[in-house]
Amino acid sequence: MEFAILAESLNKMESTRKRLELTQFLVELFEKTPQDVISKITYLIQGKLRPDFEGIELGVAEKLAIRAISKSSGIPIKKIEDEYRKSGDLGHASSVILEQKTQTTFLMEDITVERVYDTLFKIAKLGGNRSQDMKMKYISSLLNDATPLEASYILKILLGTLRLGIAENTVMDALAIAFSGNKENRKKLQHAYNVSSDLGKVAETIATKGLEGIEKFEIVLFNPIRPMLADRVKSESEAIEKMGNEFAAEYKLDGERVQLHIEGDKVELFSRSLERIERYYPDIIEKIPKNIQADNIILEAEAVAINENTGEFLPFQELMHRRRKYKIEKAVTEYPITVNFFDILYCNGKSCVELSYKERRETLEKHVKEDEFAKYIPMKIVRNENEIEDFMENSINAGSEGLMLKMLDKPYQAGSRGSHWLKLKREYRNELGDSLDLVVIGGFFGKGRRTGNYGTLLLATYDEDEDTFPSICKVGTGFSDESLDQLYQILQPKVSIKKNPRIISDMEADVWFEPELVIEVVASEITLSPIHKAAFNAIRKGAGLALRFPKFTGKIRVEKAVEDASTNEEVITLYKGQKKIAHDKNLM
Repeated sequence: MEFAILAESLNKMESTRKRLELTQFLVELFEKTPQDVISKITYLIQGKLRPDFEGIELGVAEKLAIRAISKSSGIPIKKIEDEYRKSGDLGHASSVILEQKTQTTFLMEDITVERVYDTLFKIAKLGGNRSQDMKMKYISSLLNDATPLEASYILKILLGTLRLGIAENTVMDALAIAFSGNKENRKKLQHAYNVSSDLGKVAETIATKGLEGIEKFEIVLFNPIRPMLADRVKSESEAIEKMGNEFAAEYKLDGERVQLHIEGDKVELFSRSLERIERYYPDIIEKIPKNIQADNIILEAEAVAINENTGEFLPFQELMHRRRKYKIEKAVTEYPITVNFFDILYCNGKSCVELSYKERRETLEKHVKEDEFAKYIPMKIVRNENEIEDFMENSINAGSEGLMLKMLDKPYQAGSRGSHWLKLKREYRNELGDSLDLVVIGGFFGKGRRTGNYGTLLLATYDEDEDTFPSICKVGTGFSDESLDQLYQILQPKVSIKKNPRIISDMEADVWFEPELVIEVVASEITLSPIHKAAFNAIRKGAGLALRFPKFTGKIRVEKAVEDASTNEEVITLYKGQKKIAHDKNLM
């Protein structure tokens, strides 16, 4: 397939922020794509080469790309850097530079999608002393044969600066329309994606085998399953109203959610956002296989830092010490954990997700043996408010955040958030009723002791319907010097010259970030706002919702995907809930 077709489609997509237009451009692209290339196209439009859980990254720096452009074009590096500063986009700058190309290649090879993909894959696999020279050679070989437009998008994919404003939902809409003629079939693709976490594989299957192939998708060991998520409730009475008269309550531990895939001595670990995390938990790799009484198994657990002397659970931030590049062995010793199991998704070659919660818990306890390192999350069947309150008290005293409440007769719904699982936390009982997990979308430079850091961050919710991130507040309180430094290090690689099309904000930040990081915030209340865009027009025409007196809690939720952040619907529910509390107080 000619790469020019993909480049022209990407150019169209970059020209719009409208989701319907983006979807239509994708449909047209998929209809032109041969079956054997569809998975490659699907990965490339997301700026990747393989599904995230495989951890394949291109790792090409701007300086190296600039050298490759210079080598290919014969134009001095300084002139390329000047053009880059002018446009703020190295891909665009390269297209301008290559229009002025002084060198001519007489034996030009065709630029195909397959050639670009395979070359990028070779670059991603390179390592060692001569890897930078080899990377430049591969990049130059593509640029020598590329048109300016093709070169622009080759570099954008290489550098991770492709700004299309599309996510998985938009891609699945387009695949459903292109290969089944009906957008409603997206639900079937969604299920296939939820159990495989591989959108390229989903695309290839619907293109080659149709909906029949999609419906046969099954769980595969060592391919992570997208986790089931929970709604929030503020009180025991609200929980009973939603859950019925009998349900399970589990301690809600303040740790890192881990999905374990185990066969014999082979263990692979995935975070909530499906990142490979074996390097942070060598103790799990070493110790857990002896606790497993099955040929193969997929489990969910919470890795929690503990006080070795008392056995008490410690806050999530203690685990952050393990997320370092060096001296992991020292961090493992200094920050011990327990692994606390709460679900089983696959066992001895069979899926368990269709089983009820009660059946899954029984299966879990049958196939996992407890010891000091591996434990079951404490669980109790509760039937009334008093029993919930008592178990909540036990949970808090043990160092947990609160409770997870789960319907006994419901299956595991991979990749979905719903009322089959609810979370009840201690702080949900204040007037706002919740802490919020918000996406960092922008930054403002600090002054005084914050000079050299971001003094204030612009935050957003997640709009599930539009697949966007509308602003909800600026936050500048609650930051320690340590957390400011840590955030600066995390956010620097995410800096974007231009605002990502999925960010919805009338407020202009000093710097924009790619929406990839979630932090936890509390606030005194939620108010109507003429400036912020969260839940815009939902309560009052021309107004969104904003947080009043927001404060950073200290929790950087590196384990959360941005699509798992607090949604517009959750914020609307909290807003209405606080108004109801105020109304009830006025009646007293």
